[in-house]
Amino acid sequence: MPESTERMAVNDDSARYFGVLGVAAADLWSELPQDLQQVIFERAVALGHKTERDESLREQLAKFLHDHNARTLAR
Repeated sequence: MPESTERMAVNDDSARYFGVLGVAAADLWSELPQDLQQVIFERAVALGHKTERDESLREQLAKFLHDHNARTLAR
């Protein structure tokens, strides 16, 4: 396999792994301790904030988690 194709396959695998880990974390979110939720949330905001356009990422992510959290869905 040529090096560029090999590198692309690794990147595809990495993207898949990060994706499924993210889905798993979101699925378990309401079961995680609040301090761990806060650490993950702040890391996600820091990693996702790349440009000025991302200024609302914190609010959008908070709304997403609220809208998909088992504890808040029951309200």
